[in-house]
Amino acid sequence: MPFAVYALGLAVFTQGTSEFMLSGLLSGIAADLHVSLGAAGLLTSAFAVGMVVGAPLTALAGRTWPRRRALLFFQGVFIAAHVLGALTSSYGVLLATRVAGALANAGFWAVALVTALAMVGPHQRARATAVVVGGVTVACVVGVPAGAVLGELWGWRSAFWAVALVSVPAVAVLTVSVPGGRPDGPPQAGVRSELRALARPRLLLTLLVMALAQGATFCAFSYLEPLVTRVTGFGAGGVPVVLALFGAGSFAGVTLAGRLADNRPDTVVRLGTAALALGWAALALTAAHPVAVLVLVPLQGALAFGTGTTLITRVFRLAPDAPTMAGSFATAAFNVGAAVGPWLGGLALGAGLGYRSPVWVGVLLMCLAVVGTAVLFVSPRAVGARSGVPTGRCPEREL
Repeated sequence: MPFAVYALGLAVFTQGTSEFMLSGLLSGIAADLHVSLGAAGLLTSAFAVGMVVGAPLTALAGRTWPRRRALLFFQGVFIAAHVLGALTSSYGVLLATRVAGALANAGFWAVALVTALAMVGPHQRARATAVVVGGVTVACVVGVPAGAVLGELWGWRSAFWAVALVSVPAVAVLTVSVPGGRPDGPPQAGVRSELRALARPRLLLTLLVMALAQGATFCAFSYLEPLVTRVTGFGAGGVPVVLALFGAGSFAGVTLAGRLADNRPDTVVRLGTAALALGWAALALTAAHPVAVLVLVPLQGALAFGTGTTLITRVFRLAPDAPTMAGSFATAAFNVGAAVGPWLGGLALGAGLGYRSPVWVGVLLMCLAVVGTAVLFVSPRAVGARSGVPTGRCPEREL
């Protein structure tokens, strides 16, 4: 695996830390900037919306740039947004920096994924994707808890400074490791041609399955704290342990999927979506039993991120003629799930359905994902004919 792929994973680690670290900093931000907790919570929503909207827009803006230049530009904007956020005393400016950071993160993700795949052979694509996505899982295990500790010791601004400082080595490593020329291969197609390539039914259905699976994951994950404290019976000190187990499982999942998905991607998606649905249902049913929770939480993390990594790889295989835009749509689908899932879980809690209800909402979303997966694989040859993909061969096997 080229060293540059690991450099991309390092950059994604810092960006993933920023995306999720506000969960442990909201009270400090609200008190310091004299806003409500709800207003502070909008900073997280703004980041998610920026990721969804920014992924295709930034990909369009930078699609003809040399990849190293695009990566360094997006990383530079990301660092600047966090420096400004750490310095400001204005809630409005902080909100704007979160949107700017999200736009840069989205653009970086789209280019990073296609860059990683371009530097490896056809049989290492899932492993390369796993290394990049693995940066997010390491952020869940290490970065987010570290940000919470910094916020507790030295205030929320210290977490922003830490993200900016840790991002600087990534800039240096990317500068020396990522090739500086323009993307290899034939000249890129026009924007309209790329967008037409992204309108293929199998690709759109894959993106839908990805959004549903991530929605289920983040719906359950966002409300693990009330579940394990009020249903399982763990004290507040047990919450970081459970969250760390989820992150550790996620890291194991992307690592294992990277080795399996290059040879059997369809099997990983089929079994992964079905196992996720069963696993969330098992967690909802056994949430009062500590041992079951400690087993199921890391297992679900592994399944969620392992399946998600394989779906991302599949998106690129279905759109070989639009790689940068395919990466942006995969990023957007991931973050649609990350935004919609917690919202639906909050609605269930607000309706008085109990602390297990977000997990049951996750089960429902995964059942829809299982149906989508069944449709996706029911007749690849027939669907390929409608999508413009030659029916005599399957792009997943070919690329």
